[in-house]
Order: sequence, then C-alpha cells, then structure tokens
Amino acid sequence: MLNISAARRAGKQNLDLNIAPLIDMVFILLIFFLVTTSFVKETGVEISRPAASTAVTKAKATILIGVTKANTIHLDHREIDIRAVRANVERYLAENPQGSVVIVADKESLTGLVISVMDACKLAGAENVSIAVSIAREG
Repeated sequence: MLNISAARRAGKQNLDLNIAPLIDMVFILLIFFLVTTSFVKETGVEISRPAASTAVTKAKATILIGVTKANTIHLDHREIDIRAVRANVERYLAENPQGSVVIVADKESLTGLVISVMDACKLAGAENVSIAVSIAREG
C-alpha cells in the first residue's frame, strides 16, 4: 500500500497513478452490457393496439407486421403492399422455419385488411400467426 504522507516526507513529489486497469475494466463492462442487451424488434410505425383482458404474453416473434390506422402495412421499417406480404413472409420462413408471425394492428385499422394480412401469412406457410394487443387493466 502506498503511503502518501510518508512519500512526501521522503521527498518524492512524483506519484504516478496508473489508470490503464480502470480503462480496461470500463471497456469490459461496456462490452458485457452490449452483449447482454436484448434488442426489441418493432414494425417501424406508431400503432395504438386494442386492449384485451384475455391476452397472453408471447415469448418471441420472428416476423412483426404492422397495420396502421391509415391502413398501410409495414414490415422492417418499410411500407409494403398487401400483395407483397406473402412473398416477404415466405422469405423470412425460409431463413427460420420455426418462425412465428405477429400482426400489430391499430385498433382503428380495417378488420378486412388485418384478415387479408393474416390470410397471406397462412398461405405463405406460417403456422403460428397472432395479433398483438395491449393487456387490459381490470378495475
């Protein structure tokens, strides 16, 4: 242990403080937090989900498809046409055959459009297609 007052009495004015281990530790912590962070996939648009009291939490979804209140369809932060939904879902399922599809539909979107998106996903081969909702608070 370094005794500062004894070192000053002995005439040593240059005390070196090595901060290299501190910098190494900060970089290791930074890498640890980057690796352990889970990134949330989003559809790329702001959607107001409907509420349901019987909603069940889904562990992980591979494909998120957003349907806005302006009745536009979004996938991977880009707007797509209803005719392109099937091809895009087929492509994602080719990469991950066990993938699931979650349709995040605005509560003011047309039900017919949401059903068309769901139908296109089923025709593409997706076996697990869900619709995202907010959990309704009782009381």
